[in-house]
Amino acid sequence: MSNGPRLTIAAGVVALEAADAAAEPKVLLVHRPAYGDWSLPKGKLHADESLPACATRETLEETGATVRLGLPLGVIRYPVSSGPKEVHYWRAALVSSVPRRPDAEVDKVVWLPARAALERMTYGDERALVDRALALPASTPLLVVRHGKAVGRASWGGPDPERPVDERGRKQSAAIVPLLAAYGVGRLESSSSTRCLETLEPYAAASGLRIRGRAALSEESALSSDEAVKKVMARLAEAASGGLPVAVCGHRPVLPVMLAGVGLEPRPLLTGAVAVAHLDAAGSAVATEFHEPLA
Repeated sequence: MSNGPRLTIAAGVVALEAADAAAEPKVLLVHRPAYGDWSLPKGKLHADESLPACATRETLEETGATVRLGLPLGVIRYPVSSGPKEVHYWRAALVSSVPRRPDAEVDKVVWLPARAALERMTYGDERALVDRALALPASTPLLVVRHGKAVGRASWGGPDPERPVDERGRKQSAAIVPLLAAYGVGRLESSSSTRCLETLEPYAAASGLRIRGRAALSEESALSSDEAVKKVMARLAEAASGGLPVAVCGHRPVLPVMLAGVGLEPRPLLTGAVAVAHLDAAGSAVATEFHEPLA
């Protein structure tokens, strides 16, 4: 029995490159010979993949460009032969690129000055995304992570700060690696408790970064001193507003203060979930995202 047309979910980017502040930014476009169009890089979501990770993976596959995600730009919806399709977009900055061999999917990849790119682009809804990307303020993401699922308190015989993640928690910790990489996280901070440190360890190993454990973010310390948590989050917000993407891992009882510290409304996060605050140069959140765990 049919449940109706299948929704296709995809993700893409408006990738910008600016050699210097005075120059007109360049926009990354692809030519698809099967459609005869010039469009933004994008592609379909894989199973057990986050939308931000999809956006950066598809951009790399279609163009050879590694990008770092910034502000979310919205969703475009349109019909395709299999049913409705929705594509989620982010503004992105170029990190590096390698030449890509032309194929049947994408035969040309170009960086064009914004005005030239807008003239060449085939679709009006994508041109609107480029306009939005150019108009929005500069920002840097700060990611707040709830630690992966931990061994239950009742079945753990040691000190609670040493309680580790369980098998599901290890899967959740591995699953957030592509998500953190999509935002170009370059600094890792955490509660000093084992379950938080272990949640960030897979990304630390993949990126070569060191995790700084902070006792002030542990349940034991934080529940007796909101001010210490606020000070830590203020310092991390300052780092992010200066242009360095940061991820910080904490505990459910401490998350309301951590989220409020970067301008986010407190809300429940499942284990392994990630909240993203996009901070401007003044440290104010200009956009927010919430990503549910994949495991």
